[in-house]
Amino acid sequence: MGLIKKYCAKYRELILYVVFGVLTTLVNWVSYWLLADLLHVDYMAATFIAQVLSILFAYVTNRRWVFESKVRGVKGVALEMAKFFGARGASLVLDLAAMYLGVTLLRIDDKLMKLISNGIIIAANYVFSKLFVFKKQGPQP
Repeated sequence: MGLIKKYCAKYRELILYVVFGVLTTLVNWVSYWLLADLLHVDYMAATFIAQVLSILFAYVTNRRWVFESKVRGVKGVALEMAKFFGARGASLVLDLAAMYLGVTLLRIDDKLMKLISNGIIIAANYVFSKLFVFKKQGPQP
């Protein structure tokens, strides 16, 4: 049991990123499904809206629980949000490009392509968040 606690403590950030990444992906998929299948919104518009909703969810969870941001004040939080949304904006472009390439050009089923695209995006988002957005700045008080 002690070994499990040790590894959980050592890899806490990564474990939480995976947990909240799964939840963020669920927000993305459920939003996409509701929009595309139930409301018959075009798949590109549904992809865009679902991605925006999942980005908002991800910012809150990543800031609070995964990377435990210590940034305070309007200016600091605004800068952090700008970095996060900028990085996720790159993910949005990647998602839209993958969906267009896969669905429109290669004729892959949109649900399968959404799954493939999300796998790529999850990995890219961790790197963006870890290295650029929630980067630790020296010793914390």
